[in-house]
Amino acid sequence: MHYYSNSIIIFFLFIVLVASASARTVIDALDRKVTVPDRVERVICSGPGCLRLLTFLQAEELVVAVDDIESKRNTFDARPYALAISRYQTLPIFGQFRGHDNPELILSLSPGPQVIFKTYSTMGHDPVELQQKTGIPVVVLNYGNLSSLRNQFYQTLQLMGIVLGREQRAEELIDFFDATITDLQQRTATVPADQRPSVLLGGVAFKGPHGFNSTEPTYPPFQFVNAYNLAYDEAMTAKELSNTTIAKEQIVVWDPDILFLDLSTLQMGDEAGGLYELQNDPAYRTLTAVREDRVYGVLPYNWYTSNHGSILANAYYVGSVLYPERFADIDPRRTADDIYSFLVGRPVFDEMNRLFGDLAFAAIPLR
Repeated sequence: MHYYSNSIIIFFLFIVLVASASARTVIDALDRKVTVPDRVERVICSGPGCLRLLTFLQAEELVVAVDDIESKRNTFDARPYALAISRYQTLPIFGQFRGHDNPELILSLSPGPQVIFKTYSTMGHDPVELQQKTGIPVVVLNYGNLSSLRNQFYQTLQLMGIVLGREQRAEELIDFFDATITDLQQRTATVPADQRPSVLLGGVAFKGPHGFNSTEPTYPPFQFVNAYNLAYDEAMTAKELSNTTIAKEQIVVWDPDILFLDLSTLQMGDEAGGLYELQNDPAYRTLTAVREDRVYGVLPYNWYTSNHGSILANAYYVGSVLYPERFADIDPRRTADDIYSFLVGRPVFDEMNRLFGDLAFAAIPLR
C-alpha cells in the first residue's frame, strides 16, 4: 500500500477528472490550469532535478533540449541520471541551469517542445512569463523529497506521468520508493535506543561544496535506519533542518561515535574541504571516530538538488555500518546498482565512485 495513499489517490483522481472534462487540462503545483496536447512527444525540463524526474519516468527520448549544466563535464559528477543517459550531453541548450531559461533559445529549437516542465518556480525565469513569451504550456512541479514532502514528490510523479502518458511507470516508482523505505525502517525499528551509536554527517553540499561542519539535520538515510543523528534538534527552523552549519567546537563536544563524509566536499580541492579538515585540523583530530578510523564515505546527497537514488543507496550503506547484523544480506554497492538500474536504466555506482576517488561506501583514510 502506498505511503500517504489516500491523499495521493484523491489528488490523482482530481487530475484525471479535470483532464477528462477539458481534454488535456492539468493542475500544476501552483494550482494553475495548464492545457497540454493530447499526445506529448517533445518536452524540455527546467530547474534543479527536473530532468532527473523525467528520467525516472523513462521518458528521456522525449527531451529535445537541456539546460547548460548537462553540457558541462567536470571532474566530479554525482547525478546518476546524467551518467546513465549520454544522449543529454548531445542535445541543444535552451538556457542556464537553476531555471534561468532563455525564451529566444526555446523558440529557436527545431523541433520545439510541446510542454515545459519546471521545478523550483521561484528560481530563474518566472513560469507564467515564460509561458506568455513562448506560447508553450509550462507545468510547474513541486520537487518534494523522500521524507516530510514525500506526498508532494509522489503527486509530481503522477502529474508528469499523466502529461507524458507514463501513468503506470509513476505508480511503479511510488511502489518502489515505499517498499524500499519500509524495508530500511523495518530492519532497524527494534534496535534499542541505547544500542544506537551517535552519528554525524559532514561535508554536505548546498548550492556548492562546503567543509565538514556543513550537515543535514534531517538527513533521510539517517531517518530511514533510525540513526541517532546528533545534528537533529526539534527546535530548529525549517531552513536549519534542511541544511545547517555546526560549530567545530560543538562537534568536538559531541564527539560522535561514527562520522560520515558526504563526498561532494572533495570539490573544494586537496587542501580544503571536509576530508582535508579531518586529516589536518587539530580539533577534528581529537575526535574519537577520527582517531579510531570510524569515518565513512557516502555519495553526495545534493547535486542539482536531492538525488533520490543515492539517498536510498546511502541508507543501505549507513545501515550496514551501524547495524551490520541487520544488513548481513546486503552488499551496499550491488544494492546501489540495483536502485540505479531501476531508476535511471543503468548501474552507475562504480563509474560515479571513481569520480570521487573510490571513497564511497568505504572507510576514509585519514593518515
